[in-house]
Amino acid sequence: MQALADTPDAPRLWCVTQSAVATSRSTELTAPAQSQLWGLGGGLALDHPDTWGGTVDLPAEPGAADLHRLCDVLSGATGEDAVALRADHILARRLVRAPLGDRTPLRARPSHGTALITGGTGGLGAHVARMLAADGIPHLLLLSRHGDAAAGARELAGELEAAGTRVTLAACDVTDRAALARVLDAVPEELPLTTVVHAAGAMQRMAPLTELTEDEFAAVGHAKVTGAHHLDDLLGDRPLDAFVLFSSGAAVWGSAGQAAYAAANAHLDALAHRRRARGLTATSVAWSSWQGGMVDAELSAVMERIGAPAMDPHLAIGALKQALEHDESHLVVAEFDWSRFAPTYTLARPRPLLDALDDVREILAAEPDSATSDADGLMARLAGLSAAERGRALLDLVRTRVATLLGYDAPSQLDPQRAFEDLGFDSVAAVELRQALTAATGTKLPATLVFDYATPPRSRTTCTPGSSPTATTPRRRSSPRSTGSRN
Repeated sequence: MQALADTPDAPRLWCVTQSAVATSRSTELTAPAQSQLWGLGGGLALDHPDTWGGTVDLPAEPGAADLHRLCDVLSGATGEDAVALRADHILARRLVRAPLGDRTPLRARPSHGTALITGGTGGLGAHVARMLAADGIPHLLLLSRHGDAAAGARELAGELEAAGTRVTLAACDVTDRAALARVLDAVPEELPLTTVVHAAGAMQRMAPLTELTEDEFAAVGHAKVTGAHHLDDLLGDRPLDAFVLFSSGAAVWGSAGQAAYAAANAHLDALAHRRRARGLTATSVAWSSWQGGMVDAELSAVMERIGAPAMDPHLAIGALKQALEHDESHLVVAEFDWSRFAPTYTLARPRPLLDALDDVREILAAEPDSATSDADGLMARLAGLSAAERGRALLDLVRTRVATLLGYDAPSQLDPQRAFEDLGFDSVAAVELRQALTAATGTKLPATLVFDYATPPRSRTTCTPGSSPTATTPRRRSSPRSTGSRN
């Protein structure tokens, strides 16, 4: 991908895996390490929408017909970018709702023995610790790199102990197999280990894959994946009430500048399926971000703006309780304002992942409202102007809308020759500019306006009321940094 980014007119990159995803049975997935390519693909589709093709998973024993179907997918004939070839079918990845309806719980939540939580004193771990304590777990074993010296650890332990729960704070790097083994060996015999929640991990710095070193990429995966594998290996076939992996929505719909993190979390999802295939309990939850410590004020504001706000931790914990009660294996839990998120997410390329959501399809099918536009007034004003004056009037219109969206005090502060992206446009602003110009002119403008007409003077040519925009030579697109979410 780093080489392709520097190649003019580069072809699209596709990744082919084999038995790396489960479509109906966990036993299908036999190559969990390859699953990282599926998470990686979601991030690359955001960071490099013109260069990334997609991901295809082949069956364990592909035949000639599978190879023909593979060619169909690679040619773009199917319009899909994430598929598995299975039993004479092309199965496409979709996000679907999973309502509980009137389903009754399959089991009770864990309430006896010892519960081990990695990252146990951090923002997520602390919420889970409180949930388990409230459910009656008699002993909480909270792991973190610094043990009782971690920020807020002693206060959390005091809070939980005051409620009647025994708490052990252990300093342990879960990527250190020997250290983790010692912690597991020290679990009291009278309170055997019954529950594991792996919430530890390390974030990737915000950067596209082309700017990461191999060491940086490996470090993100090591922090998230190695600890999960050590827990799985060391516990073997020991029966547990719950083995919960905190994954991320970045592995499902992608997150700009977080491709390595997405890859690592996709590996966690695959590990859950591998445990299920062995007849063991496992639940992987792909979360969007939580409020309270996971995101700072600046990132929280960005996520609110793109329609993927950080979740209330109480709602997230409620969803986790339901996932445990209903013995889910792999679940996505997220909050979206689809009216804002869907147009932004699909700005640079189609996103078939959302095609099974009826309300999203309706939002994307709707044109920006031009019924109440000021087109008639604009037409009347332009009619009395010369061609040069009309050009200046339309440029003033574009600059005024751009200045308003970007927070400039006056349109004159904008350099009209600078590209929209260089002016500070992100994907949300691109959608909002298209809507504002449609309302002002009554012209149906392309969703990719700021990509195809890169500067205000070039975009004015599309804005004459009643005109039909003509295509220009497109620039290579890179998805704006704000699209996506972090967990």
